[in-house]
Amino acid sequence: MEEVVEIESLEKSLLEDNDGNEEESVLYEASFKEMEENFVKYQTVQWVLYSLLLILAWGIGLLMLLYIPIRRFILRKDIRSRSLYLTPNAIVYKVTRPVPFPCFGVLHKEKHVLLHSVADIVVEQGYLQSLFGVYSVRIENVGVRRPPSDDVKILGIANPNDFRKVFYCLIKLCVCAHVSFISSFTLKCFQAVMMRLSNIRNEIVSRQSSTLEDSSHWMVETIQTFPLFCWYL
Repeated sequence: MEEVVEIESLEKSLLEDNDGNEEESVLYEASFKEMEENFVKYQTVQWVLYSLLLILAWGIGLLMLLYIPIRRFILRKDIRSRSLYLTPNAIVYKVTRPVPFPCFGVLHKEKHVLLHSVADIVVEQGYLQSLFGVYSVRIENVGVRRPPSDDVKILGIANPNDFRKVFYCLIKLCVCAHVSFISSFTLKCFQAVMMRLSNIRNEIVSRQSSTLEDSSHWMVETIQTFPLFCWYL
């Protein structure tokens, strides 16, 4: 558990520098408004089914049925406050939902998932969800230290396949940008090495030419002084 907290704090610290320009750097934002009614109906039907089962078991389901109006109010506040968007660095999910008894306040939740730590985005739809056209999106983590239960699961997103496609397009763009950066960097290094080798070769050639010139001057002077040396003898 401590390792998961450390990883989340590391992700948050890596994203702190971009918090000021977070709204400007939003590349794609998912929508929940279109699915509000279907989401509330689906959750209400699910709640009623659980209530009926608990009525047969212990009778607690009667209290759950009386709680339905408050439950629907909480669900509407929940889905209206949801925000899911993509930035150049992460997937950001924010939600503000009332507590089970709204008079006691609200709960704020904010989750940042770095793009390079996302293994896959899974779009799921159960049988009851298919009756209302509701989808759930699960963001799987690639880290080996994270348990599967730590995956981010979001219910009620409209057009989840579009969100998934945009995510993969963003990943491809990041990979291409990374490859092009490496290619340009490698090319610059190669050019610098070749320039250095060319300079070294020019220095060697100039040294050899200067050595040859010195030796030729010495030979000319020797030939010119040789008759005088012979006459002196």
